[in-house]
Amino acid sequence: MKYNFIISGGGTGGHIYPAISIANKLRKKIPNSNILFVGAKRKMEMKKVPENGYKIIGLWISGLQRKTNIYTNFLLPFKIFISLIHSLLILIRHKPISVIGTGGFASGPLIYMAALIGIPIFIQEQNSYPGLTNRILSKYAKKIFVAYDGMDKYFKTNKIIFSGNPIRKSIKNINKLDKKDFLSSISFDKKLKTILILGGSLGAKVLNEFVSKNLDFFHKNNLQVILQSGSRYYDKYKYLDNTKVRVLPFIKDIHKVYSAASLIISRSGASIISELCFVGKPVIFIPSPNVAENHQSKNAKKLYDIGAAEYIEEDEIAYKLTSIINKIFVSQVYRDSLSDKILSLRKPTASKVIVDEIKKFLK
Repeated sequence: MKYNFIISGGGTGGHIYPAISIANKLRKKIPNSNILFVGAKRKMEMKKVPENGYKIIGLWISGLQRKTNIYTNFLLPFKIFISLIHSLLILIRHKPISVIGTGGFASGPLIYMAALIGIPIFIQEQNSYPGLTNRILSKYAKKIFVAYDGMDKYFKTNKIIFSGNPIRKSIKNINKLDKKDFLSSISFDKKLKTILILGGSLGAKVLNEFVSKNLDFFHKNNLQVILQSGSRYYDKYKYLDNTKVRVLPFIKDIHKVYSAASLIISRSGASIISELCFVGKPVIFIPSPNVAENHQSKNAKKLYDIGAAEYIEEDEIAYKLTSIINKIFVSQVYRDSLSDKILSLRKPTASKVIVDEIKKFLK
């Protein structure tokens, strides 16, 4: 028997990569499965999902824009209506046995229509504070897969499955990599400490600016920097590239770069946190303030409070970040403590738990 599944979610890597991990596990544990993705037109999932071997259909949908003109939000009701109709047609054509949502506005119309016509739906929530889409859709879900304790404040207890966040297989195998190989490939000194700076899948101007203003600091302290600038910022900041700074628009083989890093400075979306729990390197989290309900700060604070990471807000970068970098590099004991505590939080079976639960509902 052929089992059709639809997985919907996107907008950022935090919603896309867990979805791909779930799809990979579905395909492995249910070989006769046929998996379709549904995302939002012109968003990064339209590129990343096909790169991983899956078909995707894009909806004409966007989230509520807090910092934009009135015209953009004026179109939102029309986009929602058209996306609901498009979603219904996709469901009728594909006939899924179940639908899985990983969050983001892209998943809203499809998950809602699936529930409306009686298709079992499942939700995977990555963050410690659930997004609006998942909160609205949760009442229709058979099960809700979460990565943090205390989610019964937002979801019905009998629906919650504590699975952790699914991550890419390449991240799980990171300990098998030799960091010297990657450092050599970018002409970095294997003996120097290397800082990896990640602004999220879309890039972060404030972190790019931090690098541009602190080249002397890196030079004086014999530090090498790998900066993921984001594609939209790359042309502006590529001039920073030199013998001790590498500027990359996007890092496809992120596992190789993780293996080479001595310290990671990163946004604190739930998916990146889950990956860094496997990487086991010292981390400084700098939450993005441009996210719903400030969920990245809540994610980062949970790790900071148990000593698993350092954490500062974006407006503290100028006067705190270099001193925290020094604090970490001056003490091997502290670096080991950060590494041990963040490693203790990893959840290696997240995708398996999710797929095993979904299989219980197959007819």
